[in-house]
Amino acid sequence: MFEYFPTGPYTWNLSVVATLNSGGLIDEVDRACRPIKDAANAGEDAGTPDFLRAWTALTDQLVGQAEEAEKAGHVRTAGQLWFRASNYLAQAERMLAHSDPNRVPTYRRMLEIAQKAFDTHSPRVSRVEVPYEGTTLPAYFSQAPAADDGPVPVVVLVNGLDSTKEHMYASNHWEELAARGISCLMLDQPGTGESLRLQGLTARVDTEAWGGAAVDYLETREDVDASRIGIVGWSLGGYYAPRAAAFEKRFALCVAWGANHDWGAVQRRRRQREGERPVPHYWEHVLWVWGQPGDENDLDAFLDFADQVNLEGVVEQITVPFLVAHGANDRQIPLEMAHRSHSQAVNSPKAELRVFTPEEGATEHIGLDHLPYVSTFVADWVADTFAELGRTTS
Repeated sequence: MFEYFPTGPYTWNLSVVATLNSGGLIDEVDRACRPIKDAANAGEDAGTPDFLRAWTALTDQLVGQAEEAEKAGHVRTAGQLWFRASNYLAQAERMLAHSDPNRVPTYRRMLEIAQKAFDTHSPRVSRVEVPYEGTTLPAYFSQAPAADDGPVPVVVLVNGLDSTKEHMYASNHWEELAARGISCLMLDQPGTGESLRLQGLTARVDTEAWGGAAVDYLETREDVDASRIGIVGWSLGGYYAPRAAAFEKRFALCVAWGANHDWGAVQRRRRQREGERPVPHYWEHVLWVWGQPGDENDLDAFLDFADQVNLEGVVEQITVPFLVAHGANDRQIPLEMAHRSHSQAVNSPKAELRVFTPEEGATEHIGLDHLPYVSTFVADWVADTFAELGRTTS
């Protein structure tokens, strides 16, 4: 993986490479990071205020440029600037502690910038609300151009432990799907993004509950082919999505973009400082996500709870096409978990495992070191599988 901070924390380097692989420009990223090289050496937790200040300054610069471009009637230029600004601020917000007073204001600004990007850069992406247990789950819906001619397949794209629908938007995976005639619902499910930050909805083990709500919503849309709704989850979504597909039988396919077969075991490794952590302030973050009491000095009860986040006895119940995509050198989730998820998918009619190697890139966690490569592979697999399903039902 390209490591901007040679002696700096993995979490900082992961943010930089994720940004660059989501449309960030190396000059802009370098100008943001150059002043904080020393702060990176202070430790991942201590330096996050510096990271936020530096990346917010870059965001401010792009926002100013975007506003000037709009005033001049240069909508395309403004759109590119709004899009990159949303990417930069999303990565900075991801690094903050739950207790940081800047977290919610920064996230609210992200929402405003994302809407500006839709208006000027991505007019086929819009904000939608998914009805869920007396409230709603916020999401972005990318309507594929093919939907102008009738209903099309759709993918429900779900987050991991620390990502948001704004990261999914920045990844451009929705655009790859759209080019293949597939719409995309980028969902902030409970425990992630806006659902967690602004609504206090924490993660749940039985992901089929919110997965079913997403399907219910999509079935109301005339532009969706309800017989071809898939679910794709990256990082911890490699648990969320397979669990949802196992018990919500209306999903027509499933992708684990990074296997997370036994998340509880991963937490026990992390407590022993084995393997890398995705974000600073790690234990504060996971307790917040799951709505669990305790702190990093008292984790026994949480680790017992985390053992429930496990696909043993679950993957066997997946009865639709199932892809596991994993990096050979994933420093967060051992490759062995990808083999376990794949080998247990005995009732899937099309169970496939794709391991990305160092020689080709995309070998880090969810392929963030070569994200477009994994994105196009997943999009091709989804498109091919939907086409096969279409022939089966026609």
